[in-house]
Amino acid sequence: MSEGWSPQKLQFLQATGHVLALGGPGAGKTHVSLVKARDEIRGGALADGQKVLFLSFARATVSRIAEKAAMLVGRDELRQLEINTYHGFTWSILRSHAYLLNGQPNIQLLPPPDAAAHLADIASEDRDAEKERLFYEDGRLHFDLFARMVATLFAKSSKLAHIYSSAYPLIILDEFQDTDADQWALIRLLGDKSRLIALGDPEQRIYEFRGADPARLGEFATEFRAALFDFTGENHRSAGTDITEFGNDLLTGANKGKKYSDVRVLAHRLYYDRSMHFTVKAQVLQALGRISEIPEHSLAILVPSRALMIAVSDYLSRAEDGLPELEHEVAMDAEAPALAAQVIASALERGPTAEVSGGILRALHQHIRGRAGRDKIPRTDLELAGALAGDMAAGKIRGSRRQEIVAECRRLAEDCAAHEFSGNPADDWLAVRNMFAASAAPTLCRVADDAKYLRLLHRGSALRTSLGILWKEQGHYAGAERAIRDALLEQHFAAATTKTKGIHVMTMHKSKGKEFDEVIVYEGRYHSRFMKRPDDTRSVEQEKLALRVAVTRAMRRVTILTPAEDLSGFLF
Repeated sequence: MSEGWSPQKLQFLQATGHVLALGGPGAGKTHVSLVKARDEIRGGALADGQKVLFLSFARATVSRIAEKAAMLVGRDELRQLEINTYHGFTWSILRSHAYLLNGQPNIQLLPPPDAAAHLADIASEDRDAEKERLFYEDGRLHFDLFARMVATLFAKSSKLAHIYSSAYPLIILDEFQDTDADQWALIRLLGDKSRLIALGDPEQRIYEFRGADPARLGEFATEFRAALFDFTGENHRSAGTDITEFGNDLLTGANKGKKYSDVRVLAHRLYYDRSMHFTVKAQVLQALGRISEIPEHSLAILVPSRALMIAVSDYLSRAEDGLPELEHEVAMDAEAPALAAQVIASALERGPTAEVSGGILRALHQHIRGRAGRDKIPRTDLELAGALAGDMAAGKIRGSRRQEIVAECRRLAEDCAAHEFSGNPADDWLAVRNMFAASAAPTLCRVADDAKYLRLLHRGSALRTSLGILWKEQGHYAGAERAIRDALLEQHFAAATTKTKGIHVMTMHKSKGKEFDEVIVYEGRYHSRFMKRPDDTRSVEQEKLALRVAVTRAMRRVTILTPAEDLSGFLF
Protein backbone atom coordinates (compact mmCIF):
# COMPACT_ATOMS: atom_id res chain seq x y z
CA MET A 1 0.00 0.00 0.00
CA SER A 2 2.94 2.38 0.59
CA GLU A 3 4.76 1.79 -2.73
CA GLY A 4 5.42 5.00 -4.61
CA TRP A 5 4.89 7.21 -1.55
CA SER A 6 7.30 9.99 -0.73
CA PRO A 7 9.90 9.62 2.05
CA GLN A 8 7.93 12.23 4.02
CA LYS A 9 4.82 10.03 4.02
CA LEU A 10 6.75 6.93 4.96
CA GLN A 11 8.23 8.83 7.93
CA PHE A 12 4.76 10.16 8.80
CA LEU A 13 3.47 6.59 9.11
CA GLN A 14 6.17 5.86 11.70
CA ALA A 15 5.60 8.99 13.82
CA THR A 16 4.57 8.30 17.42
CA GLY A 17 3.88 11.73 18.93
CA HIS A 18 1.82 14.79 17.97
CA VAL A 19 2.07 15.50 14.26
CA LEU A 20 1.42 18.43 11.90
CA ALA A 21 1.13 17.39 8.23
CA LEU A 22 1.04 20.12 5.59
CA GLY A 23 0.20 19.82 1.92
CA GLY A 24 -1.75 21.46 -0.87
CA PRO A 25 -4.95 20.34 -2.61
CA GLY A 26 -4.79 16.67 -3.57
CA ALA A 27 -1.53 16.06 -1.69
CA GLY A 28 -2.94 12.90 -0.08
CA LYS A 29 -3.07 14.11 3.54
CA THR A 30 -6.40 12.38 4.19
CA HIS A 31 -5.36 9.17 2.47
CA VAL A 32 -2.11 8.69 4.37
CA SER A 33 -3.70 9.64 7.71
CA LEU A 34 -6.39 7.00 7.21
CA VAL A 35 -3.70 4.43 6.44
CA LYS A 36 -1.88 5.46 9.62
CA ALA A 37 -5.11 5.03 11.61
CA ARG A 38 -5.61 1.59 10.05
CA ASP A 39 -2.05 0.52 10.78
CA GLU A 40 -2.31 1.60 14.43
CA ILE A 41 -5.59 -0.27 14.84
CA ARG A 42 -4.12 -3.37 13.24
CA GLY A 43 -1.02 -3.07 15.39
CA GLY A 44 -3.05 -3.27 18.57
CA ALA A 45 -2.44 0.31 19.70
CA LEU A 46 -6.05 0.61 20.94
CA ALA A 47 -7.54 -1.05 23.99
CA ASP A 48 -11.08 -2.44 24.06
CA GLY A 49 -13.61 0.36 23.68
CA GLN A 50 -11.09 2.85 22.30
CA LYS A 51 -11.33 4.47 18.87
CA VAL A 52 -9.39 6.68 16.51
CA LEU A 53 -11.38 9.90 16.02
CA PHE A 54 -11.25 11.73 12.68
CA LEU A 55 -12.75 15.23 12.88
CA SER A 56 -13.62 17.50 9.97
CA PHE A 57 -15.95 20.46 9.44
CA ALA A 58 -18.53 19.69 6.74
CA ARG A 59 -20.88 16.72 6.50
CA ALA A 60 -20.07 16.31 2.80
CA THR A 61 -16.36 16.10 3.61
CA VAL A 62 -16.99 13.57 6.37
CA SER A 63 -19.02 11.42 3.97
CA ARG A 64 -16.22 11.51 1.38
CA ILE A 65 -13.67 10.54 4.06
CA ALA A 66 -15.91 7.71 5.29
CA GLU A 67 -16.19 6.40 1.73
CA LYS A 68 -12.41 6.48 1.34
CA ALA A 69 -11.97 4.78 4.73
CA ALA A 70 -14.26 1.95 3.65
CA MET A 71 -11.84 1.22 0.79
CA LEU A 72 -8.70 1.39 2.94
CA VAL A 73 -9.80 -0.06 6.26
CA GLY A 74 -11.21 -3.50 6.91
CA ARG A 75 -14.72 -3.99 8.30
CA ASP A 76 -13.54 -5.01 11.76
CA GLU A 77 -11.09 -2.10 11.90
CA LEU A 78 -13.78 0.38 10.88
CA ARG A 79 -15.52 -0.31 14.18
CA GLN A 80 -12.56 1.38 15.89
CA LEU A 81 -12.55 4.42 13.59
CA GLU A 82 -15.06 7.22 14.19
CA ILE A 83 -15.37 9.88 11.47
CA ASN A 84 -17.40 12.88 12.54
CA THR A 85 -17.92 16.63 12.25
CA TYR A 86 -17.06 18.96 15.11
CA HIS A 87 -20.79 19.55 15.54
CA GLY A 88 -21.62 15.86 15.63
CA PHE A 89 -18.85 15.03 18.10
CA THR A 90 -19.50 17.92 20.49
CA TRP A 91 -23.27 17.45 20.36
CA SER A 92 -22.86 13.83 21.50
CA ILE A 93 -21.05 15.18 24.58
CA LEU A 94 -23.46 18.03 25.31
CA ARG A 95 -26.48 15.80 24.93
CA SER A 96 -25.30 13.89 28.00
CA HIS A 97 -23.48 16.53 30.03
CA ALA A 98 -24.78 20.04 29.24
CA TYR A 99 -26.78 20.01 32.49
CA LEU A 100 -23.46 20.27 34.36
CA LEU A 101 -23.13 23.80 32.95
CA ASN A 102 -26.63 25.26 33.04
CA GLY A 103 -28.35 23.00 35.59
CA GLN A 104 -31.23 22.26 33.22
CA PRO A 105 -32.34 18.64 32.70
CA ASN A 106 -33.21 19.09 29.03
CA ILE A 107 -31.43 20.98 26.32
CA GLN A 108 -33.17 22.31 23.22
CA LEU A 109 -31.24 22.89 20.01
CA LEU A 110 -31.67 26.21 18.22
CA PRO A 111 -31.27 25.31 14.53
CA PRO A 112 -29.55 27.87 12.27
CA PRO A 113 -32.79 29.06 10.57
CA ASP A 114 -34.53 29.70 13.90
CA ALA A 115 -31.36 31.25 15.29
CA ALA A 116 -31.14 33.63 12.34
CA ALA A 117 -34.70 34.77 12.96
CA HIS A 118 -34.12 35.19 16.69
CA LEU A 119 -30.91 37.20 16.29
CA ALA A 120 -32.01 39.32 13.33
CA ASP A 121 -32.40 42.61 15.23
CA ILE A 122 -29.56 42.08 17.73
CA ALA A 123 -26.35 44.00 17.04
CA SER A 124 -23.49 41.79 15.85
CA GLU A 125 -21.33 42.71 18.84
CA ASP A 126 -24.11 41.58 21.22
CA ARG A 127 -24.96 38.27 19.57
CA ASP A 128 -22.38 36.18 21.42
CA ALA A 129 -23.79 37.32 24.76
CA GLU A 130 -27.34 36.56 23.61
CA LYS A 131 -26.34 33.05 22.50
CA GLU A 132 -24.86 32.38 25.95
CA ARG A 133 -27.94 33.83 27.66
CA LEU A 134 -30.16 31.52 25.63
CA PHE A 135 -28.10 28.54 26.78
CA TYR A 136 -27.73 29.35 30.46
CA GLU A 137 -31.16 30.85 31.07
CA ASP A 138 -33.47 29.21 28.51
CA GLY A 139 -31.69 25.93 27.87
CA ARG A 140 -31.56 26.66 24.12
CA LEU A 141 -28.26 25.83 22.47
CA HIS A 142 -26.99 27.70 19.41
CA PHE A 143 -24.82 25.64 17.07
CA ASP A 144 -22.01 28.20 17.31
CA LEU A 145 -21.59 27.34 21.00
CA PHE A 146 -21.02 23.59 20.64
CA ALA A 147 -17.22 23.62 20.82
CA ARG A 148 -17.14 26.45 23.39
CA MET A 149 -19.46 24.65 25.79
CA VAL A 150 -17.56 21.36 25.54
CA ALA A 151 -14.28 23.21 26.13
CA THR A 152 -15.88 24.83 29.18
CA LEU A 153 -17.06 21.41 30.40
CA PHE A 154 -13.59 19.91 30.05
CA ALA A 155 -11.93 22.90 31.71
CA LYS A 156 -14.29 22.55 34.69
CA SER A 157 -14.02 18.77 34.88
CA SER A 158 -10.61 17.26 34.15
CA LYS A 159 -12.15 13.87 34.95
CA LEU A 160 -14.65 14.21 32.11
CA ALA A 161 -11.91 15.39 29.75
CA HIS A 162 -9.82 12.38 30.74
CA ILE A 163 -12.73 10.01 30.01
CA TYR A 164 -13.03 11.28 26.44
CA SER A 165 -9.28 11.38 25.88
CA SER A 166 -9.13 7.78 27.05
CA ALA A 167 -11.91 6.87 24.63
CA TYR A 168 -10.05 8.57 21.75
CA PRO A 169 -6.30 8.20 22.32
CA LEU A 170 -5.59 9.26 18.70
CA ILE A 171 -7.44 12.19 17.09
CA ILE A 172 -6.95 13.29 13.46
CA LEU A 173 -7.90 16.91 12.75
CA ASP A 174 -8.73 17.70 9.13
CA GLU A 175 -8.45 21.20 7.58
CA PHE A 176 -6.79 22.43 10.75
CA GLN A 177 -6.10 25.90 9.33
CA ASP A 178 -9.87 26.58 9.56
CA THR A 179 -10.05 25.94 13.33
CA ASP A 180 -11.63 28.83 15.25
CA ALA A 181 -10.79 29.93 18.80
CA ASP A 182 -13.44 27.72 20.49
CA GLN A 183 -12.39 24.61 18.57
CA TRP A 184 -8.73 25.36 19.34
CA ALA A 185 -9.54 25.65 23.06
CA LEU A 186 -11.24 22.24 22.92
CA ILE A 187 -8.39 20.64 20.98
CA ARG A 188 -5.80 21.96 23.45
CA LEU A 189 -7.67 20.23 26.28
CA LEU A 190 -8.01 16.97 24.36
CA GLY A 191 -4.36 17.09 23.37
CA ASP A 192 -3.30 17.03 27.00
CA LYS A 193 -3.94 13.26 27.00
CA SER A 194 -4.78 12.28 23.41
CA ARG A 195 -2.26 12.15 20.58
CA LEU A 196 -3.13 14.62 17.81
CA ILE A 197 -2.50 14.59 14.06
CA ALA A 198 -3.35 17.94 12.44
CA LEU A 199 -3.74 18.14 8.65
CA GLY A 200 -3.58 21.56 7.04
CA ASP A 201 -2.80 23.82 4.13
CA PRO A 202 -1.98 27.46 4.99
CA GLU A 203 -3.00 28.47 1.45
CA GLN A 204 -6.56 27.21 1.96
CA ARG A 205 -7.34 29.42 4.96
CA ILE A 206 -10.48 31.07 3.58
CA TYR A 207 -12.52 31.23 6.78
CA GLU A 208 -10.83 34.04 8.68
CA PHE A 209 -14.18 35.87 8.67
CA ARG A 210 -15.53 33.02 10.84
CA GLY A 211 -12.70 33.15 13.36
CA ALA A 212 -9.97 31.03 11.75
CA ASP A 213 -6.53 32.41 12.57
CA PRO A 214 -3.57 32.39 10.14
CA ALA A 215 -1.32 31.64 13.13
CA ARG A 216 -3.20 28.46 14.10
CA LEU A 217 -0.88 25.97 12.39
CA GLY A 218 2.12 27.55 14.09
CA GLU A 219 0.30 27.57 17.44
CA PHE A 220 -0.36 23.84 17.12
CA ALA A 221 3.28 23.10 16.31
CA THR A 222 4.47 25.14 19.30
CA GLU A 223 1.82 24.00 21.80
CA PHE A 224 2.36 20.30 21.17
CA ARG A 225 5.96 20.31 19.93
CA ALA A 226 4.59 18.50 16.93
CA ALA A 227 6.71 16.72 14.36
CA LEU A 228 6.32 18.50 11.01
CA PHE A 229 5.75 16.67 7.72
CA ASP A 230 5.41 18.59 4.48
CA PHE A 231 3.74 16.95 1.45
CA THR A 232 3.91 20.14 -0.61
CA GLY A 233 4.49 19.41 -4.28
CA GLU A 234 2.51 16.15 -4.26
CA ASN A 235 -0.72 16.20 -6.25
CA HIS A 236 -2.95 13.17 -6.68
CA ARG A 237 -6.26 14.92 -7.44
CA SER A 238 -5.25 16.57 -10.73
CA ALA A 239 -2.06 14.64 -11.47
CA GLY A 240 -0.74 15.21 -14.98
CA THR A 241 -2.36 18.65 -15.26
CA ASP A 242 -1.11 22.16 -14.53
CA ILE A 243 -4.15 23.08 -12.43
CA THR A 244 -2.27 23.15 -9.13
CA GLU A 245 0.57 25.06 -10.78
CA PHE A 246 -1.92 27.72 -11.86
CA GLY A 247 -3.40 27.85 -8.34
CA ASN A 248 0.01 28.38 -6.79
CA ASP A 249 0.99 30.95 -9.42
CA LEU A 250 -2.22 32.82 -8.69
CA LEU A 251 -1.00 33.60 -5.17
CA THR A 252 2.08 35.42 -6.46
CA GLY A 253 0.65 36.86 -9.68
CA ALA A 254 2.89 34.63 -11.81
CA ASN A 255 -0.20 33.36 -13.65
CA LYS A 256 -0.64 36.65 -15.52
CA GLY A 257 0.41 36.30 -19.14
CA LYS A 258 1.38 32.65 -18.65
CA LYS A 259 -0.15 29.86 -20.75
CA TYR A 260 -1.61 26.72 -19.15
CA SER A 261 -2.80 23.51 -20.78
CA ASP A 262 -5.63 22.71 -18.39
CA VAL A 263 -6.72 26.16 -17.21
CA ARG A 264 -8.46 28.45 -19.67
CA VAL A 265 -9.32 32.07 -18.90
CA LEU A 266 -12.11 33.56 -21.05
CA ALA A 267 -13.39 37.13 -21.22
CA HIS A 268 -17.18 36.86 -21.47
CA ARG A 269 -19.21 39.52 -23.27
CA LEU A 270 -22.82 40.64 -23.34
CA TYR A 271 -24.80 39.52 -26.37
CA TYR A 272 -27.79 41.40 -27.73
CA ASP A 273 -31.12 39.79 -26.77
CA ARG A 274 -29.41 37.13 -24.66
CA SER A 275 -29.07 36.65 -20.93
CA MET A 276 -25.94 37.99 -19.26
CA HIS A 277 -25.32 34.37 -18.17
CA PHE A 278 -25.44 33.00 -21.73
CA THR A 279 -21.68 32.37 -21.87
CA VAL A 280 -21.56 30.33 -18.69
CA LYS A 281 -24.35 28.05 -19.92
CA ALA A 282 -22.63 27.64 -23.28
CA GLN A 283 -19.42 26.69 -21.46
CA VAL A 284 -21.31 24.17 -19.34
CA LEU A 285 -22.61 22.46 -22.48
CA GLN A 286 -19.10 22.33 -23.95
CA ALA A 287 -17.71 20.88 -20.72
CA LEU A 288 -20.42 18.22 -20.62
CA GLY A 289 -19.44 17.21 -24.12
CA ARG A 290 -15.83 16.74 -23.01
CA ILE A 291 -16.63 14.63 -19.94
CA SER A 292 -19.72 12.78 -21.17
CA GLU A 293 -17.90 9.45 -21.50
CA ILE A 294 -16.61 9.55 -17.92
CA PRO A 295 -18.79 7.36 -15.64
CA GLU A 296 -20.49 9.40 -12.92
CA HIS A 297 -18.99 12.58 -14.40
CA SER A 298 -19.24 15.82 -12.46
CA LEU A 299 -19.10 19.53 -13.23
CA ALA A 300 -19.16 22.49 -10.84
CA ILE A 301 -20.00 26.12 -11.52
CA LEU A 302 -18.34 28.11 -8.73
CA VAL A 303 -19.20 31.76 -8.11
CA PRO A 304 -18.18 34.42 -5.56
CA SER A 305 -21.62 35.11 -4.06
CA ARG A 306 -24.94 33.55 -3.13
CA ALA A 307 -26.82 36.10 -5.26
CA LEU A 308 -24.92 35.09 -8.41
CA MET A 309 -25.36 31.42 -7.53
CA ILE A 310 -29.14 31.84 -7.44
CA ALA A 311 -29.17 33.87 -10.67
CA VAL A 312 -27.11 31.22 -12.50
CA SER A 313 -29.30 28.44 -11.14
CA ASP A 314 -32.44 30.22 -12.31
CA TYR A 315 -30.99 30.62 -15.81
CA LEU A 316 -29.86 26.98 -16.01
CA SER A 317 -33.40 25.95 -15.04
CA ARG A 318 -34.91 27.60 -18.12
CA ALA A 319 -34.76 26.68 -21.81
CA GLU A 320 -33.73 30.09 -23.13
CA ASP A 321 -31.50 31.76 -25.74
CA GLY A 322 -31.60 28.60 -27.82
CA LEU A 323 -30.01 26.59 -25.02
CA PRO A 324 -31.74 23.75 -23.14
CA GLU A 325 -32.79 23.56 -19.50
CA LEU A 326 -30.07 21.88 -17.46
CA GLU A 327 -30.83 19.79 -14.38
CA HIS A 328 -28.48 20.65 -11.54
CA GLU A 329 -28.00 20.83 -7.77
CA VAL A 330 -27.60 24.07 -5.81
CA ALA A 331 -25.62 24.28 -2.55
CA MET A 332 -28.00 26.68 -0.82
CA ASP A 333 -27.58 27.90 2.73
CA ALA A 334 -30.18 26.36 4.99
CA GLU A 335 -31.92 29.42 6.39
CA ALA A 336 -34.10 30.71 3.56
CA PRO A 337 -35.30 27.30 2.26
CA ALA A 338 -35.81 25.90 5.76
CA LEU A 339 -37.88 28.84 6.97
CA ALA A 340 -39.85 28.82 3.71
CA ALA A 341 -40.53 25.12 4.34
CA GLN A 342 -42.00 25.93 7.73
CA VAL A 343 -44.32 28.54 6.17
CA ILE A 344 -45.58 26.03 3.60
CA ALA A 345 -45.92 23.37 6.28
CA SER A 346 -48.11 25.70 8.33
CA ALA A 347 -50.45 25.93 5.32
CA LEU A 348 -50.57 22.12 5.11
CA GLU A 349 -51.92 21.98 8.68
CA ARG A 350 -55.56 21.07 9.18
CA GLY A 351 -57.80 23.25 11.35
CA PRO A 352 -60.10 26.30 11.45
CA THR A 353 -59.23 28.93 8.84
CA ALA A 354 -58.36 31.58 11.44
CA GLU A 355 -56.04 29.16 13.24
CA VAL A 356 -54.25 28.01 10.07
CA SER A 357 -53.92 31.56 8.66
CA GLY A 358 -52.49 32.67 12.03
CA GLY A 359 -49.95 29.84 11.84
CA ILE A 360 -48.97 30.91 8.31
CA LEU A 361 -48.52 34.49 9.49
CA ARG A 362 -46.36 33.48 12.46
CA ALA A 363 -44.16 31.27 10.26
CA LEU A 364 -43.97 34.08 7.69
CA HIS A 365 -42.75 36.44 10.41
CA GLN A 366 -39.86 34.05 11.13
CA HIS A 367 -39.12 33.66 7.43
CA ILE A 368 -38.86 37.42 6.90
CA ARG A 369 -36.53 37.82 9.89
CA GLY A 370 -34.29 34.82 9.29
CA ARG A 371 -34.03 34.22 5.53
CA ALA A 372 -30.86 36.32 5.24
CA GLY A 373 -29.05 33.86 7.53
CA ARG A 374 -25.79 35.30 8.87
CA ASP A 375 -26.03 38.23 6.49
CA LYS A 376 -27.50 41.50 7.65
CA ILE A 377 -31.27 41.60 7.27
CA PRO A 378 -32.51 44.51 5.10
CA ARG A 379 -34.00 47.27 7.24
CA THR A 380 -37.29 47.18 5.30
CA ASP A 381 -37.70 43.46 6.04
CA LEU A 382 -36.96 43.95 9.71
CA GLU A 383 -39.51 46.76 9.89
CA LEU A 384 -42.13 44.66 8.08
CA ALA A 385 -41.60 41.70 10.41
CA GLY A 386 -41.83 43.95 13.46
CA ALA A 387 -44.98 45.62 12.14
CA LEU A 388 -46.66 42.27 11.45
CA ALA A 389 -45.77 41.06 14.96
CA GLY A 390 -47.16 44.25 16.46
CA ASP A 391 -50.35 43.97 14.44
CA MET A 392 -50.82 40.34 15.48
CA ALA A 393 -50.38 41.28 19.13
CA ALA A 394 -52.72 44.27 18.88
CA GLY A 395 -55.31 42.42 16.83
CA LYS A 396 -55.55 45.30 14.36
CA ILE A 397 -53.89 45.44 10.96
CA ARG A 398 -52.62 48.79 9.71
CA GLY A 399 -51.31 49.73 6.27
CA SER A 400 -52.27 48.42 2.84
CA ARG A 401 -49.19 46.19 2.43
CA ARG A 402 -49.71 44.48 5.77
CA GLN A 403 -53.44 44.14 5.13
CA GLU A 404 -52.68 42.49 1.78
CA ILE A 405 -50.32 39.99 3.43
CA VAL A 406 -52.83 39.09 6.14
CA ALA A 407 -55.65 38.76 3.59
CA GLU A 408 -53.48 36.53 1.43
CA CYS A 409 -52.59 34.31 4.40
CA ARG A 410 -56.30 33.84 5.06
CA ARG A 411 -56.99 33.11 1.39
CA LEU A 412 -54.19 30.51 1.35
CA ALA A 413 -55.65 28.86 4.45
CA GLU A 414 -59.07 28.71 2.75
CA ASP A 415 -57.64 27.38 -0.51
CA CYS A 416 -55.71 24.66 1.33
CA ALA A 417 -58.81 23.68 3.29
CA ALA A 418 -60.73 23.34 0.01
CA HIS A 419 -57.92 21.52 -1.80
CA GLU A 420 -58.20 17.75 -2.16
CA PHE A 421 -54.79 16.47 -1.14
CA SER A 422 -53.54 13.23 -2.70
CA GLY A 423 -51.56 11.84 0.23
CA ASN A 424 -48.37 11.96 -1.84
CA PRO A 425 -46.15 14.39 0.12
CA ALA A 426 -44.18 15.56 -2.92
CA ASP A 427 -47.31 16.30 -4.98
CA ASP A 428 -49.16 17.95 -2.10
CA TRP A 429 -46.13 20.05 -1.19
CA LEU A 430 -45.81 21.26 -4.77
CA ALA A 431 -49.52 22.15 -4.92
CA VAL A 432 -49.23 24.37 -1.83
CA ARG A 433 -45.97 25.90 -3.00
CA ASN A 434 -47.68 26.85 -6.26
CA MET A 435 -50.45 28.55 -4.26
CA PHE A 436 -47.81 30.73 -2.61
CA ALA A 437 -46.18 31.43 -5.98
CA ALA A 438 -49.52 32.68 -7.33
CA SER A 439 -50.10 35.04 -4.38
CA ALA A 440 -50.71 38.73 -5.01
CA ALA A 441 -48.36 39.56 -2.11
CA PRO A 442 -44.65 39.58 -3.13
CA THR A 443 -43.65 38.57 0.41
CA LEU A 444 -45.54 35.28 0.00
CA CYS A 445 -44.21 34.74 -3.54
CA ARG A 446 -40.74 34.97 -2.04
CA VAL A 447 -41.60 32.00 0.18
CA ALA A 448 -42.28 29.92 -2.94
CA ASP A 449 -39.02 31.09 -4.53
CA ASP A 450 -36.97 30.14 -1.46
CA ALA A 451 -38.72 26.77 -1.19
CA LYS A 452 -37.63 25.86 -4.73
CA TYR A 453 -34.17 25.26 -3.34
CA LEU A 454 -35.29 22.83 -0.67
CA ARG A 455 -33.69 19.48 -1.44
CA LEU A 456 -35.55 17.42 1.15
CA LEU A 457 -38.36 15.75 -0.76
CA HIS A 458 -36.29 13.09 -2.48
CA ARG A 459 -37.32 9.50 -2.00
CA GLY A 460 -36.40 8.22 1.46
CA SER A 461 -35.69 11.66 2.93
CA ALA A 462 -36.58 12.32 6.55
CA LEU A 463 -39.06 15.03 5.52
CA ARG A 464 -40.97 12.96 3.00
CA THR A 465 -41.08 10.04 5.39
CA SER A 466 -42.41 12.26 8.21
CA LEU A 467 -45.14 13.77 6.07
CA GLY A 468 -46.04 10.34 4.72
CA ILE A 469 -46.42 8.99 8.25
CA LEU A 470 -48.71 11.89 9.17
CA TRP A 471 -50.96 11.15 6.21
CA LYS A 472 -50.97 7.40 6.81
CA GLU A 473 -51.91 7.83 10.47
CA GLN A 474 -54.40 10.70 10.11
CA GLY A 475 -55.43 11.10 6.49
CA HIS A 476 -54.22 14.74 6.64
CA TYR A 477 -51.14 16.78 7.54
CA ALA A 478 -51.89 18.05 11.02
CA GLY A 479 -48.54 18.45 12.77
CA ALA A 480 -46.71 19.14 9.48
CA GLU A 481 -44.81 22.17 10.77
CA ARG A 482 -43.40 20.25 13.74
CA ALA A 483 -42.57 17.29 11.49
CA ILE A 484 -40.63 19.54 9.15
CA ARG A 485 -38.75 21.21 12.00
CA ASP A 486 -37.69 17.79 13.26
CA ALA A 487 -36.73 16.62 9.76
CA LEU A 488 -34.64 19.73 9.13
CA LEU A 489 -32.79 19.21 12.41
CA GLU A 490 -32.18 15.57 11.58
CA GLN A 491 -30.82 16.62 8.18
CA HIS A 492 -28.31 18.90 9.89
CA PHE A 493 -26.61 15.94 11.56
CA ALA A 494 -27.23 13.34 8.85
CA ALA A 495 -24.33 12.28 6.67
CA ALA A 496 -24.40 14.16 3.38
CA THR A 497 -24.32 12.27 0.11
CA THR A 498 -20.90 11.64 -1.35
CA LYS A 499 -22.19 11.60 -4.92
CA THR A 500 -21.10 14.55 -7.03
CA LYS A 501 -22.48 13.26 -10.33
CA GLY A 502 -23.94 15.88 -12.65
CA ILE A 503 -23.93 19.66 -12.50
CA HIS A 504 -23.47 21.53 -9.22
CA VAL A 505 -23.77 25.27 -8.62
CA MET A 506 -22.24 26.68 -5.44
CA THR A 507 -20.19 29.50 -4.01
CA MET A 508 -16.42 29.20 -4.09
CA HIS A 509 -16.36 28.88 -0.28
CA LYS A 510 -18.88 26.02 -0.39
CA SER A 511 -16.65 24.08 -2.79
CA LYS A 512 -13.91 23.58 -0.21
CA GLY A 513 -13.19 19.90 0.40
CA LYS A 514 -14.94 18.78 -2.80
CA GLU A 515 -13.66 17.66 -6.19
CA PHE A 516 -15.14 17.55 -9.71
CA ASP A 517 -14.02 16.42 -13.14
CA GLU A 518 -14.29 19.96 -14.50
CA VAL A 519 -14.82 23.33 -12.85
CA ILE A 520 -16.13 26.59 -14.29
CA VAL A 521 -15.33 29.61 -12.10
CA TYR A 522 -17.55 32.56 -13.01
CA GLU A 523 -17.67 36.15 -11.80
CA GLY A 524 -20.31 38.79 -12.47
CA ARG A 525 -19.96 42.17 -14.12
CA TYR A 526 -20.93 44.76 -11.55
CA HIS A 527 -21.33 42.60 -8.46
CA SER A 528 -20.09 39.18 -7.36
CA ARG A 529 -16.50 39.87 -8.36
CA PHE A 530 -13.47 37.78 -7.45
CA MET A 531 -11.88 40.93 -6.03
CA LYS A 532 -14.63 42.71 -4.09
CA ARG A 533 -12.60 45.33 -2.19
CA PRO A 534 -9.41 46.10 -4.15
CA ASP A 535 -8.33 48.75 -1.63
CA ASP A 536 -8.43 46.32 1.33
CA THR A 537 -5.19 44.32 1.37
CA ARG A 538 -6.44 41.68 3.80
CA SER A 539 -9.68 41.23 1.87
CA VAL A 540 -7.77 40.85 -1.41
CA GLU A 541 -5.58 38.15 0.15
CA GLN A 542 -8.62 36.17 1.33
CA GLU A 543 -10.34 36.55 -2.06
CA LYS A 544 -7.24 35.32 -3.87
CA LEU A 545 -7.07 32.28 -1.59
CA ALA A 546 -10.76 31.58 -2.24
CA LEU A 547 -10.16 31.68 -6.00
CA ARG A 548 -7.25 29.25 -5.60
CA VAL A 549 -9.47 26.88 -3.62
CA ALA A 550 -12.13 27.05 -6.36
CA VAL A 551 -9.67 26.36 -9.17
CA THR A 552 -8.05 23.41 -7.41
CA ARG A 553 -11.37 21.57 -7.01
CA ALA A 554 -10.94 20.38 -10.61
CA MET A 555 -9.39 17.04 -11.52
CA ARG A 556 -9.17 17.55 -15.30
CA ARG A 557 -9.83 21.10 -16.47
CA VAL A 558 -10.75 24.60 -15.30
CA THR A 559 -12.49 27.39 -17.20
CA ILE A 560 -12.46 30.86 -15.62
CA LEU A 561 -14.93 33.48 -16.90
CA THR A 562 -14.30 37.18 -16.25
CA PRO A 563 -16.16 40.12 -17.86
CA ALA A 564 -14.44 41.49 -20.96
CA GLU A 565 -15.19 45.11 -20.10
CA ASP A 566 -13.67 44.81 -16.61
CA LEU A 567 -11.16 41.95 -16.49
CA SER A 568 -10.29 40.52 -13.09
CA GLY A 569 -7.15 41.96 -11.53
CA PHE A 570 -6.25 38.46 -10.36
CA LEU A 571 -6.03 37.21 -13.96
CA PHE A 572 -4.76 40.13 -16.06
